[in-house]
Amino acid sequence: MASADKPLVADLTPVEAQRIAERAAETLIAPGHVEYPGESEDSSGRSGAIDRWPPGGVVRASATGNGESTAASGAYVDPVEAQRIAERAVEALFERDATKELLGIRVIGARPGGAQVAMTVRRDMVNGHRTCHGGLIFSLADSAFAAACNSHNESNVAAAASIDFLAPAFEGDDLTAEASEVWRAGRTGIYEIKVTNQRGELIALFRGRSHRIGGAVATDQAG
Repeated sequence: MASADKPLVADLTPVEAQRIAERAAETLIAPGHVEYPGESEDSSGRSGAIDRWPPGGVVRASATGNGESTAASGAYVDPVEAQRIAERAVEALFERDATKELLGIRVIGARPGGAQVAMTVRRDMVNGHRTCHGGLIFSLADSAFAAACNSHNESNVAAAASIDFLAPAFEGDDLTAEASEVWRAGRTGIYEIKVTNQRGELIALFRGRSHRIGGAVATDQAG
């Protein structure tokens, strides 16, 4: 039995303790690689970690084309290839999206786990208070959510979503929704979306939970 005045383990430096905590979390979440702020090389010597929104540990995952996340298999995708996959997946998703035509939603950009879309508030989008209808702001944010959660070329749908309206938008405003992948493991992901106007003022905050249904978004990317 250990003596009360003797530690059960050797003393650890703060850096060593942090590394142990990170690797323990990595093993708990998934056997794949977990990215951390500033990390450019993992324990196996693979370099080129992908920057993500927002900063923080995010399970690396990318397209396999068979509905299985590479986070589960530990596969590694080059950042340049991951970016190409994200752009093509979002392009394919919106090629089939008729709602974007109805609302005039434009895709500004996409990256693994993130996306930006925009919409100009038209006269037929305002309500009786002469402000943009909240349902249309929700639709804009939901489109950014869809782009982000499908950006790994794994088909995802929304399982839940909520929105907080913080300020009104008016006719003529240019609204931008920026989606960020907060967490993703197994078949579930959490995404946060900020909606701002052309002056950078925050209009709404949206949070969505995705569910992976299997299959690829862009079939020409399937492996």
